[in-house]
Amino acid sequence: MYILGMESSCDETSAAVVAVEEGRFRILSNIVASQIETHRVYGGVVPEIASRAHIEAITGITREALSTAGVGVGELGAVAVTAFPGLIGALLVGVNFAKSLAFANSIPLVAVNHIKAHVAAAYLSHEALKPPFLALVVSGGHTSIFDVTDPTDFREIGSTRDDAAGEAFDKIGRVIGLPYPGGAALDRLAYEGDGKAIRLPSPALGGETLDFSFSGLKTAALNHINTCRQGGVEVARADLAASFTRAVVEGIAQKAEQALTLTGRKTLVLAGGVAANSHLRRRLGELVLLAGAQLVVPPVSLCGDNGAMVAAAGYFEFQSGRLADVSLNASALDHPEP
Repeated sequence: MYILGMESSCDETSAAVVAVEEGRFRILSNIVASQIETHRVYGGVVPEIASRAHIEAITGITREALSTAGVGVGELGAVAVTAFPGLIGALLVGVNFAKSLAFANSIPLVAVNHIKAHVAAAYLSHEALKPPFLALVVSGGHTSIFDVTDPTDFREIGSTRDDAAGEAFDKIGRVIGLPYPGGAALDRLAYEGDGKAIRLPSPALGGETLDFSFSGLKTAALNHINTCRQGGVEVARADLAASFTRAVVEGIAQKAEQALTLTGRKTLVLAGGVAANSHLRRRLGELVLLAGAQLVVPPVSLCGDNGAMVAAAGYFEFQSGRLADVSLNASALDHPEP
């Protein structure tokens, strides 16, 4: 079975063709049109510009994905598209294109949850992965812990109450003058500093909750930067990067360990754009080793938004009989109304 996966929830337009044979995935193509250079001048994603860029790119990258895979439209068994959550204008481009393509060619259409797609990226690289497991999704828009009992059955047991880890990384990186995207640059700079040089609060909320709050940590870092600048003192960027990264990573690790103990799960899947962060990958690797569990992380190439992860998630939705029709619409919400 060939599945075309389409992704346009934020600032990457992506189309991929994934072959599924006896439950095993094989990526035949995974084309991503990035908008990083377009948004760099603004220091972040501008939704209207992102939507227009998706419109310009989507036809070309879909053709390229099919051509690279050597698969014709008539050979597709399903078209899977990210329908929620995300930037509504950006989502609408992908949903309407996928809907038109599917119904014009009598191909089954599947709506995909962007968060589940990030987790599904792990199936593409780890053939033996099977639920139940814990999934930690860390990205620019989400920081959540899920108890996954089936490829399509997710129960959220912890989440951020305000900002997401990725947004916090990007904001601090931007404020200290690092190139966009700030999170990736902050990851590299953190190796040059002292992670204990600056005292910062933990984003892990106290007590039995598995929730996070990154707004206080972000504010504390911004206050430190402002205090230095008002006093005419140069901000020690490497120390701040190291200290901020340490606070984020240790906070996430604390709640991940708590979740493993609470649920008794022996597998932790790390997914989402921030799963590419080298400090977080290393720390969680140490944690699961001590906990007698295993860590499953997609390769960095599959951590960011891409069509292959959408195709994988779409396959499971297809197998569950959850098909979309012409009434399919996009939603910015994690849990859209039926």
